[in-house]
Amino acid sequence: MGTANTKPNVVILGRDGLENPGNLEQIREVANVRLATTADLGDALGAAGGADVLMLWDFFSAALRDNWAQAQGLRWVHVCAAGVDAMMFDELRASQITITNAHGVFDGPIAEFVLGSIIAQDKQFHLSKRYQQIKHWERRDTIRTAGRSALVIGTGGIGRAVARLLRAAGLEVTGAGRIARTEDPDFGTVLRTDELAGYAGDFDNIVTIAPLTEQTAQMIDADVLTAMKPSAHLINVGRGQLIDEKALIVALREGQIAAASLDVFETEPLAADNPLWDMENVHISAHMSGDVVGWRDELAQLFLTNLQRYAASEPLANEVDKEAGYVRVRPAQH
Repeated sequence: MGTANTKPNVVILGRDGLENPGNLEQIREVANVRLATTADLGDALGAAGGADVLMLWDFFSAALRDNWAQAQGLRWVHVCAAGVDAMMFDELRASQITITNAHGVFDGPIAEFVLGSIIAQDKQFHLSKRYQQIKHWERRDTIRTAGRSALVIGTGGIGRAVARLLRAAGLEVTGAGRIARTEDPDFGTVLRTDELAGYAGDFDNIVTIAPLTEQTAQMIDADVLTAMKPSAHLINVGRGQLIDEKALIVALREGQIAAASLDVFETEPLAADNPLWDMENVHISAHMSGDVVGWRDELAQLFLTNLQRYAASEPLANEVDKEAGYVRVRPAQH
């Protein structure tokens, strides 16, 4: 780590057209900074003195893997996102490099997005908008959201924020994670995700916010979708690869489930010829569930705070368990 006499060497990986962190000058006060894009990352990492720290401002970039030979001096990589799946690879996992992420920044905004998605479906907001566009007046009865059930798959910080907000709105919340338990302060009961097909049919809403790992990839498959209620609503704010997209399209077409609110997809941007665009029971947003006004400033400030800790040889916040693929969270006691 840095010392009182030596500034750490930091490479900030951005991309063409992406503005630099708004607090760049404050970062420069703490570190020697070199800006890079994918095209010149290798040169930046191997420049005079070598890079100690890599900040992935372009947080979906996988460029570190392609420039691994030039990264041997790295000691810390910070990802400006909650998920780190896009940039992980075997050599990085096996290395001594510390990885941190943006844990905490997106918890509240994504929880609000999930609650909004559930209410919009229950109250038929999407249908009302379509009727407005054609000047069609039709009174309908809608669903009472309070008292409905929700399964939140993913028990990290975002999942817990989702659970707390849904409970506050009157929903009955259960969690799903790697380890089953009872009396969890946020979820009450947590069920095992590897038994998902056995209990998916018990819930009105299923929310996926699990990190993308080998164990969670396509966890919502044809078996799980078949097990769900025909009236169920699936909300994905995690990663598109958590769901078997082809199986989902079949389930939605055949009425195996009622609706899906999807913020993430297997391939982004979503291709114009993807059938999901034209399905009335699908509600699409452009991977924006956590993107509220000021979110980039919050990400930049989080990195600066951790950089100050690094320069002072203090422990870093938000350290990712590289094998698990996420920050291990202890539930808050209420």
